Amino acid sequence: MTPAEMAALHAASFTTPRPWNEAEIAALLDGPGCFAALLPGGFALGRAIAGEAELLTIAVDPACRRQGLGRRLLAAFETAARDRGAERAFLEVAADNAAAEALYLGAGYGMAGRRRGYYRDPAGRPVDALVLSRDLPAAGPAGK
Repeated sequence: MTPAEMAALHAASFTTPRPWNEAEIAALLDGPGCFAALLPGGFALGRAIAGEAELLTIAVDPACRRQGLGRRLLAAFETAARDRGAERAFLEVAADNAAAEALYLGAGYGMAGRRRGYYRDPAGRPVDALVLSRDLPAAGPAGK
């Protein structure tokens, strides 16, 4: 999937936070520690540095939602992060994104903090960002 295709999918997936454009995605991918997990119908962008990983975004084609793709992308992100030496993962989610919050909490992420008014919705209203995290145990026979 090219950065242009990723940007189009991101635009179809997000209004809050605002979708990222092709140049922003390409710059992220060129940055230190950044990686993409790609599956048909979606992608996850992450970064792993100094034993920690950050899930930058997950985008799922609206036509592919509610089929477990987000869960598979999250698992692919976690595997790629572990492969890069990460022992803990962090992410931010808009407080009004109940579906994403349920995905992350169901995968074992817990509240690490709240950034009040971090995002703006399309009408300009502030939306809090929830900061979630979880340990990434080493993969083994039981962890794969």
